[in-house]
Amino acid sequence: MTGKRMTGAEILMDAMIQENVEVIFGYPGGAIIDVFDVLNRPGMPRFVLTRHEQGAGHMADGYARATGRTGVCMVTSGPGATNLATAVATAYMDSIPMVAITGQVVTSAIGNDAFQEVDVMVFTRSLSKHNYLVRTVEELPRIIKQAFFIANSGRPGPVVIDLPKDVQSAVLEDYEYPERVDLRSYRPTTEGNVRAIRRAVEAITRAKRPLLYVGGGAQNETCQKLLVQLAERCQIPCVSTLLGLGVFPSSHPYALEMLGMHGTQYANFAMHNTDCIIAVGARFDDRVTGKLSEFAPNREDIVHIDIDPSSISKSIPVTVPVVGDAASILEKILDLIEPAERKEWIEQCKQWKANYPLVYRQDGKLRAQMVIEELYKLTGGNAIVATEVGQHQMWSAHFWKFDKPRTFLSSGGLGTMGYGFPAALGAQMAFPDRLVFDIAGDGSIQMNMQELTTAVNEDLPVKIVILNNGFLGMVRQWQEMFYEHNYSSTNLRPPRHEGIECAYRPDFVKLAEAFGATGLRASSIDQLRPTLEKMVQTKGVVLAEFLVTEDENVYPMIPAGGGVRQMMGGMA
Repeated sequence: MTGKRMTGAEILMDAMIQENVEVIFGYPGGAIIDVFDVLNRPGMPRFVLTRHEQGAGHMADGYARATGRTGVCMVTSGPGATNLATAVATAYMDSIPMVAITGQVVTSAIGNDAFQEVDVMVFTRSLSKHNYLVRTVEELPRIIKQAFFIANSGRPGPVVIDLPKDVQSAVLEDYEYPERVDLRSYRPTTEGNVRAIRRAVEAITRAKRPLLYVGGGAQNETCQKLLVQLAERCQIPCVSTLLGLGVFPSSHPYALEMLGMHGTQYANFAMHNTDCIIAVGARFDDRVTGKLSEFAPNREDIVHIDIDPSSISKSIPVTVPVVGDAASILEKILDLIEPAERKEWIEQCKQWKANYPLVYRQDGKLRAQMVIEELYKLTGGNAIVATEVGQHQMWSAHFWKFDKPRTFLSSGGLGTMGYGFPAALGAQMAFPDRLVFDIAGDGSIQMNMQELTTAVNEDLPVKIVILNNGFLGMVRQWQEMFYEHNYSSTNLRPPRHEGIECAYRPDFVKLAEAFGATGLRASSIDQLRPTLEKMVQTKGVVLAEFLVTEDENVYPMIPAGGGVRQMMGGMA
């Protein structure tokens, strides 16, 4: 199509093809209708019609997390754009590459409170990595090219393109899609400073108790290979953020798994006692550090490898900043660093791991942790797991061993309830032959359950595991621990009425069937394994509800603003 006379809508769709976009998630409307008119022609990217704009954004996000490629979503103006905002913010907080296209009223009406007009530029400025309002068809090709480049370079993030209706129908006489991007004000550093890398090697070499601390910025196969090499060569244990799970194999003997507020005791003990933190693609967020004055009090050096210079020394002072691409920098560190033995440190971490395992009560009751643990055993961990947000999210991080990158999809920074199911659909779209689970709570799943229609209509056989405890579990836990058991507005069960037995609502099995999916339920331990097996073996979309104990809490736990010394769950 290059060099031809084309409308703005045609230019947009041709650009999607040029950028190798396979699928677009979204919802139509009047202000984007010209683009949808073109989208329905032969040869266009596949379009997935969602049932809510937020679902479209989370699907694009899940697709991006599972593949590493830029996810694309498209909605109309006004409420379409505002409904999408939560998904854009979710992607922004977790550094996920996404291009979000919103329709807009005609340029002459902008600012006049036209029907379904909102100022997308204003309200997405703080939610996105960058945003554009396209004012002429002539600038559209350049803007699209820049949007994809910005979204998936440097520290990734969502880019919003606000596209007025008259620009969609305007004609460009001699369309050419740009081959390259030249943004003088945006040139991310990738290689890493040589002197900084040498200082990093020196800090790691002199450390007696070094600790790798990996985050979502290292979520790729290359980083995993290099991190394992560094850990084994220099005998360095590794802890992970929630979004870093899968970067370093959880089954590796040096893996201490997740640290922080609900991290393992042994990961938190290791961070408390380390003398050298090697942070790779992690940003020292508050759920990891807790009370800043008590975070890693024995540290002498912090080596922070990150492509985003603004993340370095943002909350914790860093002694050795190394700005650049994590894989490139790790390769150079491995070229310079010599093997080292740290038997006492490794043995100490192994001892913590043996003495303070993740446990839960074994009293004959069906517990949420048991469901996740049994599902992991059944599948061997060979699946992509998305979660909603809450207690089930933390238990998934605890009891599923993530050995491969891009297999754990969860909202970390924003903590978005309703994220997991549409994200799982996005991942399933990218990998139609893989097993994809959404592990959910009975509260979170109701945020975006309408996407069951999308799953069934698009033949996306995601398996939904609902851990139903009848409460907004994480909020209930805080009410129990810090608010004297005042369970205000967290009980999801219907009120008792005379002559009517209290039951869980909604009836998720009937609801699944109403959408055209398969519904299953288990309420006891003896029903657990058969129900899980049937869920995995059944073709198509399956929703399996597990009626688990109501009063279970997530441990370990460091109270908000506390330190390791306040960790509930035991001390070494």
